[in-house]
Amino acid sequence: MAVLEVDNLHVFYGNIHALRGLSLEVGKDEIVTLIGANGAGKTTTLNAICSILAPAEGEVRFEGEALTDVSPHDVVGRGIVQVPEGRRIFGRLTVGENLRMGAFLRTDKQEVRQSEEHVLAMFPVLRERIRQVAGTLSGGEQQMLAMARGLMSKPRVLLLDEPSMGLAPMLVETIFEAVLAIRSEGVAGAAGRAERLHGPADRRPGLRRGDRGDRARRPRPGAVGERRRQARLPRLRPGAAGERRRQARLPRLRRRRAPVCAVVGVRGYGCTRCDTP
Repeated sequence: MAVLEVDNLHVFYGNIHALRGLSLEVGKDEIVTLIGANGAGKTTTLNAICSILAPAEGEVRFEGEALTDVSPHDVVGRGIVQVPEGRRIFGRLTVGENLRMGAFLRTDKQEVRQSEEHVLAMFPVLRERIRQVAGTLSGGEQQMLAMARGLMSKPRVLLLDEPSMGLAPMLVETIFEAVLAIRSEGVAGAAGRAERLHGPADRRPGLRRGDRGDRARRPRPGAVGERRRQARLPRLRPGAAGERRRQARLPRLRRRRAPVCAVVGVRGYGCTRCDTP
């Protein structure tokens, strides 16, 4: 039996039909990745599952129960947790405070401490920075913190939106190894645009913008030049910009060095200072 089921989901942004009849299932201990171009509807799908967006048609079921009219925080309480795109950590709180925010709905204090030790063992770099302000972490460390905060909610299904966005290849491998470790602990997952998360039993449905009637096509060879000829646009030859500048007698800008006269609003120092010579 599938842990998470999405059946014939339709979502609108005003008059824009963002999702048209999407259906998918996520089984226990399974990773399902959503593949698609920007604007295909990956983030919209995850937000609809979490009840952040209300579908116009269709149904989302978790462990056989429909999530219709269930608030987002109740969805988290039932065991569906999303790690949003762009990490969305609390930048002014410390690493430890961010982790405790992930366990906000939990009342079992002893198990919360055990969960904190577990995620710190999974991401040792967070233990070293437990008292550091989260906004000063690197991008990879912030992504680890976002995933650890999601795990503090003790999820049954973990939704990852663009988990590798903007990260160095080495950090991407670390994040994906953590995802596979999470799967081994009995947590199912759905990831938006995580092409490397494909085990033997994983599935990867694709979302196409063409499903909304605006399928993107690759231009054929020579199409750009053909449109230029039809619009009668001149093709600039090398050096044409400099020649036009000489004809118009426009001065060429030159870079000049100047002393620094003020430093204002340096982030992280807690003060604003202005020094003039």
